[in-house]
Amino acid sequence: MQFYKYLEVKDEVFQALEQKKPIVALESTIISHGMPYPENITVAKNVENIIRSKGATPATIAIINGKIKVGLTEEELEFMGSSKDVLKASRMDLPVIIAKRLNAATTVAATMIISNLADIRVFVTGGIGGVHRKAQQTFDISADLQELAKTNIAVVCAGPKAILDLELTKEYLETFGVPLIGYQTDEIPSFYSRRSGIKVPYRIDSAKEAGLIMKAKWDLGLQGGILIANPIPEKYSMDKETINKIVDQAINEAEDKGIKGKELTPFLLSKIKELTKGESLEANIELILNNAIVGAEIAIEYNKLGKQ
Repeated sequence: MQFYKYLEVKDEVFQALEQKKPIVALESTIISHGMPYPENITVAKNVENIIRSKGATPATIAIINGKIKVGLTEEELEFMGSSKDVLKASRMDLPVIIAKRLNAATTVAATMIISNLADIRVFVTGGIGGVHRKAQQTFDISADLQELAKTNIAVVCAGPKAILDLELTKEYLETFGVPLIGYQTDEIPSFYSRRSGIKVPYRIDSAKEAGLIMKAKWDLGLQGGILIANPIPEKYSMDKETINKIVDQAINEAEDKGIKGKELTPFLLSKIKELTKGESLEANIELILNNAIVGAEIAIEYNKLGKQ
């Protein structure tokens, strides 16, 4: 396969692939653009260690000097977390960044693409992109949704990011045939909060159920991903009404400053952190750690089905 020359697979991940062991992919945008240094490095290492402790292998994905890294060394992780020279790569950016030998953190969409190339079927992130508020006027819809429609990866997250229009995001996923599944919940979690008031089409209560759904979907030739929405632990869940007001305030400020496109999400997350006096950052950390647990369990259950 031509794409292999662009991939550099860390030994730990390569051995897991060779031995057909469960693997969990992780994105790097949360490291380079989602959290401040050095907390980002600490969180990234903790997430990897949680996955290892559950019996799966973590594969943090990034692009360094134009080479796609499937699994990062400690030095590479440090570089991704501390360097200012790191772009943000989605589907459209990958060929340019690779050809120009640049450095980039991978978004949900790009991580899904690379995971698929590496034959990894479970990916853990914080929250996905989706349909932005006022998208009817702006057409601002994340490439993450189209990737979910066509790439065979199960994505475990705490729901769409709180800055989005959850109703429209749900409708978009339904239109493109992406199963939206609540993990031990009946409603879509809204990232910082367990609650949104919007029902999920389906609920599951175990990692085994998730594995069975993944296998059935892809055995039937139904191309595309599965979105598994795992709510933030109750202890760290923020009040839905409070966080919505803060998000509205951040969005209004972004509009006043003319901030759009790739710059919008990092600005909004930073502003929300400021307005919540750091509470949103703590919530972000706890939900990604929780997602790592569930993602590892799902990867293990799906892996068992491949051995039957």
